[in-house]
Amino acid sequence: MITLSLAEIAEVVGGRMHDIPDATAQVTGPVVRDSREAGPGSLFVAFVGERVDGHDFASAVVEAGAAAVLGSRPVGVPAIVVDDVQAALGALARHVVRRLGTTLVALTGSAGKTSTKDLIAQVLRRKAPTVFTPGSMNNEVGLPLTALTATEETRFLVLEMGARGIGHIRYLCELTPPKVGLVLNVGSAHIGEFGGREQIAQAKGELVEALPPAEEGGTAILNADDALVRAMASRTKAKVILFGESDEADVRAENVRLTDSGQPSFRLHTPSGASDVTMRLYGEHHVSNALAAAAVAHELGMSADEIATALSEAGSLSRWRMEVTERPDGVTVVNDAYNANPESMKAALRALVAMGKGRRTWAVLGKMAELGDEALAEHDAVGRLAVRLNVSKLVAVGGREAQWLQLGAYNEGSWGEESVHVSDAQAAVDLLRSELRPGDVVLVKASRSVGLESVASALLETGAEGEVAGR
Repeated sequence: MITLSLAEIAEVVGGRMHDIPDATAQVTGPVVRDSREAGPGSLFVAFVGERVDGHDFASAVVEAGAAAVLGSRPVGVPAIVVDDVQAALGALARHVVRRLGTTLVALTGSAGKTSTKDLIAQVLRRKAPTVFTPGSMNNEVGLPLTALTATEETRFLVLEMGARGIGHIRYLCELTPPKVGLVLNVGSAHIGEFGGREQIAQAKGELVEALPPAEEGGTAILNADDALVRAMASRTKAKVILFGESDEADVRAENVRLTDSGQPSFRLHTPSGASDVTMRLYGEHHVSNALAAAAVAHELGMSADEIATALSEAGSLSRWRMEVTERPDGVTVVNDAYNANPESMKAALRALVAMGKGRRTWAVLGKMAELGDEALAEHDAVGRLAVRLNVSKLVAVGGREAQWLQLGAYNEGSWGEESVHVSDAQAAVDLLRSELRPGDVVLVKASRSVGLESVASALLETGAEGEVAGR
């Protein structure tokens, strides 16, 4: 973070200073909420959680060198006390972002946010210093903490924005006002909480409504292939740039294909030129993510050749998102267990089939959460798709949602041993260990709450013959 005195911070957040012998003392280190990350010059933000109260660690963080604690009560060490810690953190982030003048890029969407954010960051940092959201820290706490890692050298700040209801993205945009706003898609993720895709579109579109007008540099980057996203053009005064495979897209892909290993290759077209891209990531769904990143980079001054080179060299920066590992015995494990929704589940299945040409393919799938009344139909549809794509074996893991996955496969014609339902992750591991053969490809995917990453980890810890596999 930029250097600020404790007195300045107290003024910005509307706080009261307690036990601070020198108000001119400066915060020169990071702003952290984990006491283990506190160090010289840092500011520790004390949240009260369900099981842990950050105030209990106040003495420890000051002993570690923290300049002060930002909390909701005096703690006997230098502290800035506020009524609402989360609101104070947001106010501090807003102050720092405005003072820096960094170009802020914000993105949202039902699927692909984190992968696209990682691509944007890897492309932009070839041009100038770039700070971006780590993992999926895209909420009211993670977003300001990310923004506060920016410094005077930071040219681009790339922030992922999540939403679980109307007004959430509007609030995040107030904390960190974007200049460039990207909306990827409107899908079924969290449809049970929103009530329908139209409500999801309403929430996601709050991002483009928050952008400055075109004459002030505001740019809305929208998916031309998603009708609900494309319609958001009427909700902004910013310049509108379309990306996608549509002929009307300003940034588009032609000659899209998958390599024998399942990696997308295409001809990238931008208003300033065209260039070829072959990605290191797996699955055709990354084409749309790459085009979104390319549109951002083009608007920020990069050439088609620069963008194509960066996209071709970009890798996965976040855990458990199509992580591909080959065991010594030739079994390939695809760990995509971080999260799941109907769109990402279907994309992962298609990627599995592309990767597994000529090999046996296994889809180890679990519950897709927060689908509300659509849950039965969506799980059924995924099970059916696994059969249509000729996945060799579907392993449905868990309770009723897993039963619905298998039922869909059964109703699509999987009457033999092509699909099986198991009760939990350990049962899936036991089955796979007994039946996997060298050369098989295994996809593991479910919503985060299911914890299916344990299946992938177990498969990588022990090879098919019992020896320890390399990571």
